[in-house]
Amino acid sequence: MKKISLLLTVTMLLMAFMAGCGGGEKADTGELPEVIKIGVFEPLTGANAAGGELEKQGIDLAHELYPTVTIDGKEIPVELKYVDNKSDKIESANAARNLVDDFGAHIIIGSWGSSNSIAAGPVFEEAQIPAIGTSCTNPLVTLGNEYYFRVCFIDPFQGAVMANYAVNEGGYKKVAIIQEVSNDYSVALSQIFTNSMKELTGDEKCITSVGNYNTGDNDFSAQLTSIKNSDAQAIFFPGNFTESALIMKQARELGINLPFLGGDTWETPEVIDIAGAAAEGAVYSSFYDPAAPLTDMTATFLDAFAAKYGADELAAGVTALGFDAYLLAIQTIEKAGTVDGPTLRDTLAATDGFEGATGVVTLDENGDAIKPAVIKTIKDGKFTYKSFVEPF
Repeated sequence: MKKISLLLTVTMLLMAFMAGCGGGEKADTGELPEVIKIGVFEPLTGANAAGGELEKQGIDLAHELYPTVTIDGKEIPVELKYVDNKSDKIESANAARNLVDDFGAHIIIGSWGSSNSIAAGPVFEEAQIPAIGTSCTNPLVTLGNEYYFRVCFIDPFQGAVMANYAVNEGGYKKVAIIQEVSNDYSVALSQIFTNSMKELTGDEKCITSVGNYNTGDNDFSAQLTSIKNSDAQAIFFPGNFTESALIMKQARELGINLPFLGGDTWETPEVIDIAGAAAEGAVYSSFYDPAAPLTDMTATFLDAFAAKYGADELAAGVTALGFDAYLLAIQTIEKAGTVDGPTLRDTLAATDGFEGATGVVTLDENGDAIKPAVIKTIKDGKFTYKSFVEPF
């Protein structure tokens, strides 16, 4: 019996030793995969589908131009996988789990819509897989999540940019707000705009009214009628492009001729398609324009976009952001020399002077991009450059 017991003990010790050796090999972050896996979650259906498709254009274009990652002289192909978050918070978390657990993504890109990104964030942090946001501007996307980064500016800057435009360029000291209360982006941007307006004007009553609506609403007569009978000089209504376009159209039908002010979500063809002539003169903040001073990568992006989609087709700001997010992802992997999640995270966090199509990006301590904005207007049915705004 003693001999049998001794034999079992030796066998178990040997098995434990072999298992330990195997675990050490798997933990070796220097071993490179045969394929680099980049996951993308975007709203390809639902209320935000048009925005998701625009970002997908930029990501696809970047992948076509740069289909491999080079590490130690070895070219490794990049595999892209898209998962539809269906413009929904719960589906965004499900899409994130799909990319992490089923696809085995090394790095993730997305998403249009801050609410979608916020919902997916905890999945990436728990899995220690870094994510690069495209146009998700709400501060909560990255705040407290060391695995989420982004190539777009954030709402505190965007809200201040639009308030500065309203007061200093537009001369508007009284502004009405209509906000999409079911949309984190709209609520946060409206609040930041309000705070900036109060600071710039010194008037606690500079916001004449705040009207609320939910995503999917299509009748804004109550909110607009209250504005019509006020002393507002302009209306600020950042929100989803469909509802924003309907507000424009219904405002003009009610005889309201006040200037329209908004955010980056307005740079979507659907705004002009739905609002028609009512969109003329609307002013909004955006991420880039070819007329603004950018980088050499801007020309690369624009040339490739024109070759694929036609010279007459305008590349949206979010399309360029999708392009930049992909570029930053592959450059990060090349710099890190590994697909180890924590190492990629540390490499991303150190991003300084990254040259993308939308300008030079340096990431701050929260993983947010310090970069310029542009002011645009809708003129003759086209999105048109107005002015360039440096970070402040």
